[in-house]
Amino acid sequence: MGKSKEISQDLRKIIVDLHKSGSSLGAISKCLKVQRSSVQTIVRKYKHHGTTQPSYRSGRRLILTPRDERTLVRKVQINPRTTERDLVKMEETGTKVSISTVKRVLYRHNLKSRSARKKPLLQNHHKNARLQFATAHGDKCPLV
Repeated sequence: MGKSKEISQDLRKIIVDLHKSGSSLGAISKCLKVQRSSVQTIVRKYKHHGTTQPSYRSGRRLILTPRDERTLVRKVQINPRTTERDLVKMEETGTKVSISTVKRVLYRHNLKSRSARKKPLLQNHHKNARLQFATAHGDKCPLV
């Protein structure tokens, strides 16, 4: 299911006041055009905790702010050969960041690390074969 906007604090207080005055959950939801389940959740939370404040979010907080992420991405776009270790050392925001965090941020912004394919060097018998081919077929294609 998609995310929706959070119900404002003022609307939560109105819902609780209407419930205290004796209105049913269905009547409150029709009057304020809020889903009945949302009204029910707000009233239940008020009865249990005595407040309408939204609860704290679960999960670990982000280390890097969106601004820090943009700074990292900009540094990589300016100099694509920058390594993750250099980015960890260059972090000017003062936050301690691990290499895996930097990699995760860059990957999220579609900046993936790649390495060039190793190509074998030409050996002497390759050079001789190429020279023989060039001397044999050199007269067919005149130089311009």
